[in-house]
Amino acid sequence: MFQTFTETASADTGPARLQALRAAMAGADVDGFLIPRSDAFQGEYVAPCDERLAWLTGFTGSAGWGVALAERAAVFVDGRYRVQVKAQVADVFEPVDWPEISLGDWISAAMPDGVMGFDPWLLTVEQKRGLDKKGIALRPVPNLVDAIWEDRPAPPMGKVFAQPVALSGEAHVDKITRLAGGLGKARAAVVTLPDSIAWLLNIRGSDIPKNPVPHGFAILHADARVTLFMADEKLSDVRDHLGDAVTVEPVEAFEEALRALQGPVRIEPGTCPVAVVDALEGREIIEADDPCVLPKARKNTVELEGSRAAHLRDAAAMVRFLAWLDREAPGDLSEIAVVKQLEEERRATNALRDISFDTISGSGPNGAIVHYRVTEATDRPLKAGELLLVDSGGQYVDGTTDITRTVSIGEVGEEEKRNFTLVLKGMIAISRLRFPKGMAGRDIDPFARHALWQAGLDYGHGTGHGVGSYLCVHEGPARISRAGTVPFEPGMILSNEPGFYREGAYGIRIENLVVVEEAPTLPGQTIAQQYRFETLTWVPIDRRLIVPDMLTMEERDWLNAYHREVEAKVAPLVDDVAGGWLSDACRGI
Repeated sequence: MFQTFTETASADTGPARLQALRAAMAGADVDGFLIPRSDAFQGEYVAPCDERLAWLTGFTGSAGWGVALAERAAVFVDGRYRVQVKAQVADVFEPVDWPEISLGDWISAAMPDGVMGFDPWLLTVEQKRGLDKKGIALRPVPNLVDAIWEDRPAPPMGKVFAQPVALSGEAHVDKITRLAGGLGKARAAVVTLPDSIAWLLNIRGSDIPKNPVPHGFAILHADARVTLFMADEKLSDVRDHLGDAVTVEPVEAFEEALRALQGPVRIEPGTCPVAVVDALEGREIIEADDPCVLPKARKNTVELEGSRAAHLRDAAAMVRFLAWLDREAPGDLSEIAVVKQLEEERRATNALRDISFDTISGSGPNGAIVHYRVTEATDRPLKAGELLLVDSGGQYVDGTTDITRTVSIGEVGEEEKRNFTLVLKGMIAISRLRFPKGMAGRDIDPFARHALWQAGLDYGHGTGHGVGSYLCVHEGPARISRAGTVPFEPGMILSNEPGFYREGAYGIRIENLVVVEEAPTLPGQTIAQQYRFETLTWVPIDRRLIVPDMLTMEERDWLNAYHREVEAKVAPLVDDVAGGWLSDACRGI
């Protein structure tokens, strides 16, 4: 299986490791040490050798910070992980609500004097700038967690392979030329994000679990060349593919190459490590976006066709899984059995390269843990009268999928049905929305929350994230969120996933992927250009959990039309047993 169910971190080890870290802090003559979740490449996902925050504290979420002081220690988590962190860390670590309480404010209050040590490869220019503004004394030091981590895994060395033009839609030499022409007065741009490098060079890798990206650094030169800093043993299968436009150097040569650059150099302050800027001392620095991020998000025609095909393939697997679940549940099923069956159905497509993240299979109270990962220790049986939240996805060579369905195991309570319907209303609102060109995630996020707000409810995560094309399932720069400031553009693939969570009881989330497209002009329209969302996900939504009287006629029409299209698209792809279940699941309301 792609997914395992062992515990990857433990709260029990936290106190002793914190004590060892404090001894290392004293030896380095610093009063505190920062432990970001990030690695030197500054992507969202990290390899086992870079799981420093989890190793030290036990917290395994995909975002957060650790801070160790002589007398206090804290773990900073956002709204997705407020329940999870309580179960994963020992009481020597204080959970801190972040970003409501900023890292800088907490440190300033907890350590008004003293020196904070940090690893300059793990802190970005932007993050350091924020701490500088709070007057925090920072000192770069060798990583102190690495110094006490005796059994630290080796860096990953997965083989790199080419993503052909038939799937990428554009040759990498053309991407290099196009992006180099947009550097302005900069003579070079530094790129660290693994998915940016993978997209630019039309390569994929296996250095990060569930994300087909390799680790390395790149410099994009204004004369349409790229210097790629990556271990030579990874690249044996792509030397011919990379061609003359790409020069390969060992990772160890990266800093020296930075020092040798001439002319203005472009960096992205939100993803560029402080160590890169230190190596560029004396050069003119131009701060701008990573040149790959926006073009990567604007999927071309070939990538969109691939994503549509991947989603139909994935939908058939999901329908077979949901039909199986309805036949078997609750029975003797547990959360792990659900994960195994769903992966088996995806494998049966004969096209699955990996899952796109560890499947979230949360029954009853575990569904309220937003990014729950079931383990042998937490596995619980499915019980009649409870909700089951399943959030999952697949990595196919033509596209990345991500879907959440919340289903009833037997008959559930009226509160669950009411709140499910409120979440559904928000999901439909985004699906039906037309909006002017120039709008960003923060402009449309309230549409997803409106029905919940009217009932005094909300959820503590964004409504949607970008999704890659056989790349990372979480992709920037656009998102449907209060923090989303990047305007939407055609070709951007996003998730649409409002939710509601009752801690200790249940969780609800409904998720489809959508793609931004131009909306047809309406009679009398005065807005110059409007956009809308094309739906990519075609899987039934559990009708048993819907309170029909809570839906407007427009919402019912959308739901019934969606289910008609689900049946039309997916029925030819499944057998008679799953097809019979599908026909019933797609009946109108």
